[in-house]
Amino acid sequence: MPGQRRANDRELAIVRRAYARQMLASVGIADNPALENAFAAVARERFIGPPPWHMSRGGGYAVLTSSDPTVVYQDVLIALAPERGVNNGSPSLHAHWLNALGPRPGERVLHIGAGTGYYTAILAQLVGPTGQVLAVEYDPTLAERAADNLADQPSVTVVKGDGAEWPYEPVDCIYVNFAAARPAEAWLDRLTPGGRLIFPLGVPGPVDARGRRGRQSFRGAGYLVEPQGEGFSVSWLGMVSFVCAEGALAGTPAEQAALWTAFGGGDAEFVSSLRRGDEKSSVRTWLQGDGWSLSYDPVTKER
Repeated sequence: MPGQRRANDRELAIVRRAYARQMLASVGIADNPALENAFAAVARERFIGPPPWHMSRGGGYAVLTSSDPTVVYQDVLIALAPERGVNNGSPSLHAHWLNALGPRPGERVLHIGAGTGYYTAILAQLVGPTGQVLAVEYDPTLAERAADNLADQPSVTVVKGDGAEWPYEPVDCIYVNFAAARPAEAWLDRLTPGGRLIFPLGVPGPVDARGRRGRQSFRGAGYLVEPQGEGFSVSWLGMVSFVCAEGALAGTPAEQAALWTAFGGGDAEFVSSLRRGDEKSSVRTWLQGDGWSLSYDPVTKER
């Protein structure tokens, strides 16, 4: 790494623009200039720490042998806390999800599981100076790094906290970046009419022969949730693997077992609604949780 040539600012700007266009094109986004500009504007190397950088590969990590920041502008996961399996996630996946979330200028956004703040910074670009982004990170070291990285962003507030408890006030968008066994009550309670929630629903794999369980979700999917009528409409965003939640959102053994069974049975992509409550109904249910359910049938539009 010593003696290697590093790209200058002009060259980096060209690389970031190409990267932004590639990430959007790779997931079929043909026309979202605001999202392209956001990806092109934020310096990824600021949020992943100093080199040498470690790229996730085949269940482990490989060292990127260059210290030139141009090497991080590709669709790879870069380690943030490798001992815990926490990475700066796939840019193409986040391009897909942020396009679905659709943050608009002036909106209030909650980013849960913010890591060191890279995608928080992209959210801040999308909502602009009149918007607000609250970033919540459970890990104190990552939260401190995020606060430092985002100190120059007046529209962003970073807190160290449990994502299950936030938000305390209504928000327009909630963007969750860890796998939960269930949505938090606060997410559903404080989503504004017309608001959008994206979260990964996931469950860790079984305990191995050494009594260990992986940190990443073994079965999981991303969902877009929107208030509608008597419940919430749900759109499937694809199968994913995220680091699993800690605390209440990790789920009880019974919740994890039910989720494991539901994913094992398939058809996660056909879920179209989320309902609250335990009462049985005539809807076709994919997963019955404690006080909530996911079903194949749409929600009614009337309240």
